[in-house]
Amino acid sequence: MLEGTVAWPEEFADRYRRDGWWEDIGLFEILARAARRNPDKTALVSRDRRASYAELHRDASLLAVRLRALGIEARDRVVVQLPNVPEFVTVYFALAKIGAIPVMALRAHRQAELCHFFAASGATAYVIADRVGSFDYRSMACELQARAPALRHVIVVGRPLAGQHALDRLIGEPSAASPADGSRGRSRATTDEAAAERIGDAQVDPAEVATMLLSGGTTSMSKLIPRTHRDYVLNARLCGAAAGFDADTVFMAILPLGHNYNLASPGLLGTFYYGGTVVLAPSTDADEIFSMVERERVTVIAAVVPLIASWLASDLETRYELSSLKVVQNGGARLAPELRSRLRERFGCFPQEIYGTAEGLINMTRPDDPDELLLHSSGAPVCEADEIRVVDDDGNDLPDGEAGELITRGPYTIRGYYDAPDKNAEAFTVDGFYRMGDIVRKQGRHVFAEGRKKDMINRGGEKISCEEVENLIFAHPKVRAVTLVAMPDPVFGERGCAFVIAQPGETLSLDELVAFLRGQGIASFKLPERLELVDEFPVSPVGKILKRQLRETIAERIEQERER
Repeated sequence: MLEGTVAWPEEFADRYRRDGWWEDIGLFEILARAARRNPDKTALVSRDRRASYAELHRDASLLAVRLRALGIEARDRVVVQLPNVPEFVTVYFALAKIGAIPVMALRAHRQAELCHFFAASGATAYVIADRVGSFDYRSMACELQARAPALRHVIVVGRPLAGQHALDRLIGEPSAASPADGSRGRSRATTDEAAAERIGDAQVDPAEVATMLLSGGTTSMSKLIPRTHRDYVLNARLCGAAAGFDADTVFMAILPLGHNYNLASPGLLGTFYYGGTVVLAPSTDADEIFSMVERERVTVIAAVVPLIASWLASDLETRYELSSLKVVQNGGARLAPELRSRLRERFGCFPQEIYGTAEGLINMTRPDDPDELLLHSSGAPVCEADEIRVVDDDGNDLPDGEAGELITRGPYTIRGYYDAPDKNAEAFTVDGFYRMGDIVRKQGRHVFAEGRKKDMINRGGEKISCEEVENLIFAHPKVRAVTLVAMPDPVFGERGCAFVIAQPGETLSLDELVAFLRGQGIASFKLPERLELVDEFPVSPVGKILKRQLRETIAERIEQERER
C-alpha cells in the first residue's frame, strides 16, 4: 500500500471481504465490465459528444498506454483540474487502469491551493483545460512548475503551450512507445491496443489508493483523502443501490465531477457500476439544464440547495416535459423540509437527501421512508456495516434524540489522511472512528444534521475554512485583527462576513480586501462577501473571540436591512 496511507486493521479487512462488502476489483473494472456487457450502450453525453461504453473503454485504454509512455506509472500522483467535460472521464479511467492516483482539484482552485496539493501529494503530472472562461490554466501551470519541482508533465485539454502535452494527441495518435515509421503496416490498433490489453492483464491491487479527494479544510488547507479501489467501488455500488440505479438510469451531473458527491455518491461511478448513462450538464443555467433533461430523458439530477431553490422559484415544470425525472438529489448542505415537499409536489419526483463526507460515510433518504424522515432527516447509512455513534465532548455515547458529534467507521470510511499523522491523531479515535465534526441527532439509523462543530462556512455545499481565509486577510497591511464568520443567505445558506479591526488611522473597503485576496491566488468561493469594520471584538473572560455573538450580530443587521 502507498507509503503514508493508513490501512484497515487486518481483522476488519478480513470481515469486510468475508461479508462481501469488498469485491476486490479496481475502478477501471467498473467501465470494463459495462463495456463487455453492453458495448453499444450510450455511456456519456455532453453538449458536443455521445460516447458508447465501448468507445469510452477504448479511449481510456489507449490513453493509459500513452500516459505510461510519458513515464506515469502505478502509485504516481496526478493533479486533475478539469471542468465537466468528456475528457475528465477518459483521464480518470486511464489513470485507474495503470494504477496512478488522481488528486481531485476543483476548477476554482488557484496557486495557493494547488501549491499545497503538489507539495502534499508529490504529484508529478497535472491535467488541465487550456482556458475556462477568461482564466488561462496553462499560464498558471507554468507558474506552478517553477514552485513544484516534482511536476514533470502538464497535459492540456485544448491547445497546450510549449512543453505541455495536448490530450487529444495522446488519445488520437501513436504513443512514444510505438514504432516511429508505423512499423511496416503495424497500426496503432495492433500496437497500442495490444499494449492496453497487457495493462489490463496486470490488474491493480484493489487495496491500493485509487483516488485522492480533498477534505473540507475546516482548520487549514485541505487534507488529502486516500480512497482505495475496493472501498471506492463499494461507495459507488451502495450509493447507486440506495438511489435505485439500474441500466435505465440517466444521471445528470451539474456540479464538479471532482467532488465525491458527483464522482461516486452515487454520481459517475455509481451510474457506470449499474450500466446507466451519464449526462454532463452544459452549465448551471436552468433552461440549458432542463432542455437537456427533456431531450435526454434524464431520470436523476444531483443538485444543491441554491440550484433547487432557484428552480422552485421559476416555472420550469410548465415549460419543459419532465416526466422522465424520478429523483432530484441534494447534497452539500441540508435542504429545508418545505423545499423537499415542494420538489415532490411541483416536479413529481422523489427529493433524495444525501449527507456524508469525502472521508467515507454516506447517508441517504429512501423512497419508502415515512414523511417525517423523508422531509426532515439527513438519511441513514448506505451500508449495514457502517458503525455510527453520537458522542459528547468526552466521547460518551448519547441517547437517540440528543445532539452530539457524529463519529463513524466502516468498510469505505478511511482510517487516516494521507501522510498526516498529527491530523490523524485529532480526526480519528484510538479505535478507528472518524470524527466527522458534525453535530447531529440520531433516530435509529437515521441522522438529523444540525451544524458543524468546527469553525467553517458552508456556502452552498462549498466548505470554507475561516482560519485559512483569516490568515490571508491578516497579511493585508491595513488589517490589525480579523475574524471571519458565516452570515445567513437565502440562496447559498451561508456566506462569509469579515469583521476587521483596521490599523490606527486606516480604513478598508470590501473591494480593496477582495482585490488583495485575489492576488493571493485563492478560490473565488472563499472570498468574503461582506466587510464590517469594528473597533473591537466581543471576547470571553479568557480572551476568546465570541464568534457566535458576531454571527448573531450580522444576522440581525441583515434582517433589519431587509425590513427597511
